[in-house]
Amino acid sequence: MHNNVLILDFGSQYTQLIARRVRELNIFCEIKPYNKLPENLDIYKAVILSGSPFSVRAEDAPHPDLSQIQGKKPLLAVCYGAQYLAHFGGGEVAPSNTREYGRAKLSFLDHEDHFFDGVEAGSQVWMSHSDTIKHLPTNAKLIGSTDDVKNAAYKIEGETTYAIQFHPEVYHSTDGAKMLKNFLVDIAGVHQDWTPDSFVHETVEELKKTVGSDKVILGLSGGVDSTVAAVLLHKAIGSHLHCIFVNNGLLRKDEFSQVLDQYKHMGLNVKGVDASDRFLDALKGISDPETKRKTIGKVFIDVFDDESHKVEDAKWLGQGTIYPDVIESVSATGGPSATIKSHHNVGGLPDYMKLKVVEPLKLLFKDEVRRVGAALGIDAKLLGRHPFPGPGLGIRILGDITPEKVRILQEVDAVFVNGLREWGLYDKVWQAGAMLLPVNSVGVMGDERTYEKCVALRAVESTDGMTADWVNFPYEFLQKVSNDIINKVPGVNRVVYDISSKPPATIEWE
Repeated sequence: MHNNVLILDFGSQYTQLIARRVRELNIFCEIKPYNKLPENLDIYKAVILSGSPFSVRAEDAPHPDLSQIQGKKPLLAVCYGAQYLAHFGGGEVAPSNTREYGRAKLSFLDHEDHFFDGVEAGSQVWMSHSDTIKHLPTNAKLIGSTDDVKNAAYKIEGETTYAIQFHPEVYHSTDGAKMLKNFLVDIAGVHQDWTPDSFVHETVEELKKTVGSDKVILGLSGGVDSTVAAVLLHKAIGSHLHCIFVNNGLLRKDEFSQVLDQYKHMGLNVKGVDASDRFLDALKGISDPETKRKTIGKVFIDVFDDESHKVEDAKWLGQGTIYPDVIESVSATGGPSATIKSHHNVGGLPDYMKLKVVEPLKLLFKDEVRRVGAALGIDAKLLGRHPFPGPGLGIRILGDITPEKVRILQEVDAVFVNGLREWGLYDKVWQAGAMLLPVNSVGVMGDERTYEKCVALRAVESTDGMTADWVNFPYEFLQKVSNDIINKVPGVNRVVYDISSKPPATIEWE
């Protein structure tokens, strides 16, 4: 059994980053909402309190029950968590008179305490709060300050309780990972034993117990997530897994045949279903992005319902849902974070569909899925494939969807992606694709005036898709791709390149 770490979510935009940093230490952690504590706290070796957009002084501020945690388990309180312990522990929290947002330098550190082992004064940290701790709580000892924030870090005497007003989980905190390791490994005694191999072993055993001899239907997309999920399930239940690859008419050029071909030698039982007309008919006249997603999701489920009746006694629907999908769809496991967009493969199934859902990857980030895939022996080229959204080109065609628009975007996308491969850039990019914009623009081809489509190219660098930055391609590459698209794809006369980061923009345009 692993020494798990519990992260209580108070709605901070950085909560998922805490989980990322903890996982990078080969320590398993789970995010739970502050108001829904797990019934069994014995499985957790340490607890971390996240930040929050709330003020502890507000009437509607998150107010967790820490009676079974504080003083009984190693506890690290970050930002809001630190202010919460101070406010309700005999200290004072008040609005700050100085700006406490952005980069700051640690000016004082108590090196008698192991929390700051290997961290020197002058180390950069990231602040993000409008309140500040004026007076420490009862029995607290100051262990860290910045020039503007005296009470930047403290420890409760007689407890293994630490509190910091800055965010160690963000990259701007240069020694943040070191602090987390000091707390979790050296102070709390958490073992660093959560590895891809251990995940594979434990997940396969859990799947055997959960699914047993039942039959599972799993939708393959050809991407990393569904492939790794399929191999895990196949390892657990073998021939009881029935994989289905659905052509929703919104795939990349020639993808349906290519995906079916790549699975031929993997030992998986895969059936291809061409339902492109069914999807495109359902999408006629629909322009709203969320409605498009839900329509694609509904037809996807309908197709699977039809196919499930062809597999006698199928009881489960396998999905390649991963952690960012869950976070963006329903917030941090039901916590107070904001919902960004819905994902077609997240959530419950309609009552008429008599299948239970099994999601072996739902606690993993994308880079973790790839490492698990490598541990399973999956081909490196498949694992290195860029993420592709479940709704496919349906959310890269802005506005309504028609077969002609799909054709245009498939051709544009093929030129772009093939160009990345030819220039040796594909593996340096997290995700790339093209967007068909709902506007026509004036152009000149030969001596004739044209009035045709504009496409936007998008390529980003990222670790897990939660944050992303645009890729600074050589101008020569962009020039070549733009020329090839305009010359080879009828209906397009203008190409633009998206240089927006996430946040504030998302990776997809819809």
